[in-house]
Amino acid sequence: MLLSDDSTARHNARVLSCAQALGGASPAIVIALGGLVGQAIAPDPVYATVPVSLLQLGIASGTIPAALVMRRLGRRGGYLIGSTIGMVAGSIAATGAALGSFALFCIGTFLAGFYSAYVQSYRFAATDAASPAFRARAISWVMAGGVIAGIVGPQTVIWTRDMVPGSPFAGGFLGQAGLALLSFGVLACLRPSPAAPSGPGANTGRPLRQIFLQPRFLLAVTAGLVTFGLMSFVMTAAPLAMVGECGHSLGAATLGIQWHILAMYGPSFFTGRLIDRFGREWVVIAGLLLIATAAAVGLAGTTVAHFWTALIVLGLGWNLGFIGATALVAECSRPEERTKTQAMNDFLVFGCVAVASFSSGSLVTAGGWATLNWLVLPVVGLALLAMLWGVRRKVFTVPQAA
Repeated sequence: MLLSDDSTARHNARVLSCAQALGGASPAIVIALGGLVGQAIAPDPVYATVPVSLLQLGIASGTIPAALVMRRLGRRGGYLIGSTIGMVAGSIAATGAALGSFALFCIGTFLAGFYSAYVQSYRFAATDAASPAFRARAISWVMAGGVIAGIVGPQTVIWTRDMVPGSPFAGGFLGQAGLALLSFGVLACLRPSPAAPSGPGANTGRPLRQIFLQPRFLLAVTAGLVTFGLMSFVMTAAPLAMVGECGHSLGAATLGIQWHILAMYGPSFFTGRLIDRFGREWVVIAGLLLIATAAAVGLAGTTVAHFWTALIVLGLGWNLGFIGATALVAECSRPEERTKTQAMNDFLVFGCVAVASFSSGSLVTAGGWATLNWLVLPVVGLALLAMLWGVRRKVFTVPQAA
């Protein structure tokens, strides 16, 4: 039974927002340093982006195990295990960077993805005890923690660069482990949710196939998959294109990524209100249009201003598209089905993100920045047609789940 005053939901949303600020810094650190460490210690420069891609692969691989852990131990128990994995991941990556072991470093970034699989589910956990009226806002509260993560991650890299003598990158990953330790204490404050039954004997609801075949769920997954996949596709390649193809400075590329991350999470303070006013489906459509605009800006020129503008607009599009898609997914399942439904959604989304991340480096190297942006446009176009079809068929206004 849901609490009418949403007190538990509000408390948990605040806790998860703080945890997002700490745990969300982990991917930012890997993205900022992974390619640089890869360039320095990989056996071949073509493998430079593999550590970043393994982060995404780790997220995809970790979603189902994380769901099983949370199903058995509850959200709080599962998230404490996730924070522990984050501490281990940072320590291993730091050791690999310090010793020049590419294999060990890759293990660390892959495990960081496992940790991020837990972090990515914070947005869903915020809805467990929330009334329908508060769900979109609860998701936005959690995602707003990413604004802090976008600052904490790069600043951690700067603060810790001299921590390990002779290895300027290792300190960043020790900082990553320290942030996971802090999140452990924050997540211990999470309250059990009456809307999220757990335990080995709990009812699991309808079969996944029945849930998956809901038109609303299919469109929600498609929106999240396209939004996050294209964002990762462009973001991973942007620093390589800026430095390698266009001759811009590493500092300019790093600042571009920082502005991109801030744009990804900054709108979260009001995205929930936009969803309440205009509807989840229209916010997703607006996000997809912004992603197409980002590609158009990328095609318009290769100055620093063009790159930064494209990355900022890309981040804004991701925010609207991904939060809107998350809100749609949250409406497609009953309370006892949420863990497995959300895990399936994230497995599909982050599996696509991993493929996009792996392919973007080689594509930008082989075809250039312009080719990569041209590839974005038809994918966005198909996703927009699917969403507009859903609006026309009133898929989003007819309840699809009890």
